[in-house]
Amino acid sequence: MLLTLTGGAGAGKTTLAAALAAQRGAITVLHLDDYYHLAEPERGVWLPDETGTPRLDVGDPCSIDFARLNGDAATALATSAVVIAEGLFAIQANPSVPHTRFDVFVDLAADLRLARKIQRKCVREGFPVEILITNYLNHRRDAYDRYTEPARHRSDLVINAELPADLLATQIWRAITEQSIHNS
Repeated sequence: MLLTLTGGAGAGKTTLAAALAAQRGAITVLHLDDYYHLAEPERGVWLPDETGTPRLDVGDPCSIDFARLNGDAATALATSAVVIAEGLFAIQANPSVPHTRFDVFVDLAADLRLARKIQRKCVREGFPVEILITNYLNHRRDAYDRYTEPARHRSDLVINAELPADLLATQIWRAITEQSIHNS
């Protein structure tokens, strides 16, 4: 089964993926952050920053190498009972092998997502807060509305990411089981 976790930056997708994997065995987790066209300036969407330096627009799904992601997902589905794809655009993963899927939208208010992102990127990793806020105001907020938010309506389950990750993981596994019983 392919389990996708889609939601805004800072919603808790990576933390939730770890909680899901901890509750079950034989799971492969694919992080969409590993599939950006970072080393390929001829691919993806590149925008100039304040200094004019081109930067990959990580808020645009065209900046993800979906061919490589789908290939890795197909390979993982051959050996793992569950493959989790987590990231801003995870719902767009579509490996070309027969599989069941369950799509989860990880929902969290914009102010909490931004606070979590500032805490992670700026406080822990030392990224300049001025740049993060400028990027959020100039690009990320609109990109979320354009590309990520629409996934909410295509998802099988929308979860409240203010709740603890282990509780959310239990809710997701229960919903998957209920859907499997209903589809049988």
